[in-house]
Amino acid sequence: MTDPVLHHVVCPGPAAADAGEGVAPAGHRMAYWQWGDPRHPHVLVCVHGLSRQGRDFDTLARALAPHMRVVCPDVVGRGRSDWLADALGYQFPTYVADMLALLAQLQVQAPIQALDWVGTSMGGLIGMMVAGHPGLPLPAPVCRLVLNDVGPVVQWEALQRIGTYLGRSGRFSSLQEAADAMWAVSTGFGPHTAEQWLDLSRHMVRPVAPGNASGALELHYDPRIAVPLGGLTQEAATQGEATLWQLYDQIQARTLLLRGADSDLLSTATAAAMVQRGPRARLVEFAGVGHAPTLVADDQLQAVREFLHDA
Repeated sequence: MTDPVLHHVVCPGPAAADAGEGVAPAGHRMAYWQWGDPRHPHVLVCVHGLSRQGRDFDTLARALAPHMRVVCPDVVGRGRSDWLADALGYQFPTYVADMLALLAQLQVQAPIQALDWVGTSMGGLIGMMVAGHPGLPLPAPVCRLVLNDVGPVVQWEALQRIGTYLGRSGRFSSLQEAADAMWAVSTGFGPHTAEQWLDLSRHMVRPVAPGNASGALELHYDPRIAVPLGGLTQEAATQGEATLWQLYDQIQARTLLLRGADSDLLSTATAAAMVQRGPRARLVEFAGVGHAPTLVADDQLQAVREFLHDA
């Protein structure tokens, strides 16, 4: 299989800004991309970062789809998912509830016997909450967890940096122009060929309006995903660290921690602590990369594949 199949799951909770047919008034739809055998009992969920979308994992998914069912959601407000009526719904309780709805739908589609998780940045925090909360109704416990450049402590300076561009959608006359603009704020992703970056950018934009003759493009996400971040204070972020450490310490899954050696979001001190406590993550660092590894480079792919295939 060279391309994924697009599906949607109806999620309870905050209402969509424009609820379509089949969406409950108090709910919204989350899109997800499914690779491989839709009845495979081994499921890998891959969840993207704050301003990204599920097609970020195309390279990884193609490599793993022959061995498992790979599911890559567009977190609500991004990609092909609904936008919420209330911007304050763009927070972790909504995201976790949506993932539970997704897993329940996948379980109905075909029983899940093994469940793994790869999460980049925000997707890793969602994974920590899913794997570290013993009371959640999961169809199977998370067996292997990959945390990509994120941990219980998120550096305040990195949040401030992200806040300088998040929500400023802009318009572009071509995919290349959009790719160039995104690269200007994404150099932390590390070296990429022009072709690799264009592939990563392709699903980050959408036509400004259906049938727009100008061909103008805009970023794929609701600019209002920036609203909760804009209201976050450094004090509140620090207070949240204790809860995140508690969740991390409760994780039973075998855990791989990936870190860009130049990351400004996951500090060396936090990574070192994650190796020593909780699930005692195995740490792999990538030189010349900041926040966050895109899992496109061969060494990054190999690290994830070896971990997920390790008996």
